[in-house]
Amino acid sequence: MSDDAAPGLPDLRASDADRERVVEVLRDALAEGRLDMAEFEERMEETYKARTYGELTPITRDLPVAAVAPPSVVSLHKEPPADGSWAGRVVGGEGSSSWAVAVMSGFQRRGRWTVPRRFTCVAFWGGGEIDLREADFAAGEVEINCVAIMGGVQIIVPPGVEVDVRGIGVMGGFDQRETGVRGEPGAPRVVVSGFAFWGGVGVERKKTRAARRQEKLDRRAAKRELRSSSREGEQDAHRRMLEGHKDILGGHRHGQGPGSGAREEQREHRYED
Repeated sequence: MSDDAAPGLPDLRASDADRERVVEVLRDALAEGRLDMAEFEERMEETYKARTYGELTPITRDLPVAAVAPPSVVSLHKEPPADGSWAGRVVGGEGSSSWAVAVMSGFQRRGRWTVPRRFTCVAFWGGGEIDLREADFAAGEVEINCVAIMGGVQIIVPPGVEVDVRGIGVMGGFDQRETGVRGEPGAPRVVVSGFAFWGGVGVERKKTRAARRQEKLDRRAAKRELRSSSREGEQDAHRRMLEGHKDILGGHRHGQGPGSGAREEQREHRYED
């Protein structure tokens, strides 16, 4: 974005989405070698401190892709995000909890809470659980920094969230199974970092309890429908069998039972003789 592209808008307040677009451009520039790590970190800090478009503009002015495109028409009414969309869960702010410690004990972060940009946890001879399935996110990318010493931390993420595990383990380890799984469009990205010594940090992908409950109800409904259709098929077959028996019995009553035709022919031959 340049000042000429949007005259009169440098004082317009930037949103979290605008800052995240700038961050994406900075990441691309770092990967392409346009920025070194020191420049990248410095510009990242400036990006998260920026409050207006005028403050965001210089950060990417010398990079080939414009990061911020202010709206041509500014609406004073915020439209609610679509139900179930990721946009409704990236809420900005500082987060409802930024750290947790378990020393010969345990901790939990679960339910409806806001994950900050950086969450730090320590487990020493203890354990912790960080459940993100129903959580909101302060940014499109959040970092969970774990220190597990003779203890463990379990991180549960919902389907659709991208996970990048970067932790280091010494006689311990970080679960790498979810690394590399592509996220859904608009979904947040979770970076798991830290250190594990005689301990471990696990990453598990699970559906929400509501989603699992709905799947169970759907399976039960499908089984009921299958049993119902099976019973209807059995009833139809039984009905056809009864109708067949009725036809046979009717033929016996009118002399049309099995062998009746042969007996009639024998009688005709005797009369002719």
